[in-house]
Amino acid sequence: MRSGAEKAVRAAVKEAFAVLPRDAPPDRVGPHRLELERRLMKMAREARGHGGIDLCLPVIPVYGAPLAASFIVSELFGGQSADPADIVALLIAEDDTTQPVTIDGAEGLRVERTCGPVPGKGVDSGSRRVDYVLAVPGSPDRWLAIAFSTLGAGNPDDQIAVLLTSLFEAMMSTFRWGWADR
Repeated sequence: MRSGAEKAVRAAVKEAFAVLPRDAPPDRVGPHRLELERRLMKMAREARGHGGIDLCLPVIPVYGAPLAASFIVSELFGGQSADPADIVALLIAEDDTTQPVTIDGAEGLRVERTCGPVPGKGVDSGSRRVDYVLAVPGSPDRWLAIAFSTLGAGNPDDQIAVLLTSLFEAMMSTFRWGWADR
């Protein structure tokens, strides 16, 4: 999200449309391709504006059907150093849907919920959402948020939504911290 988003979006759109037959009429495909690119660029800009580091979404259909799921990784800054365990305990006390988690030694929390449609914002279906917020090890004023969302097959409680949520949970179970050369 910080650099290269435009190039990544164009590559993803190219890959998504590569599955079409070679004889697909360009005048019918072109507007859809431009619309997908426009929407993905808008998502990338919005994610970047909210501290987004990575935006992960499937663009290739699975067995001919698109997957309505995505997750975004964002960096949060707390401003002041505090013990992550104290912050997690405070947040859990405020909301009974919040659960404490430890992922690769980092303390944090997990929240799962369903949300209804928001027609005014272009969200016509309900969604299932899972958020993880983790303290960055060694940086008491920095947190990482990983926010997953799926529409499933149009119902946040349907089998597809549950399966995609399980897949995201499996991905989070393998999350490991690594430090890039600075």
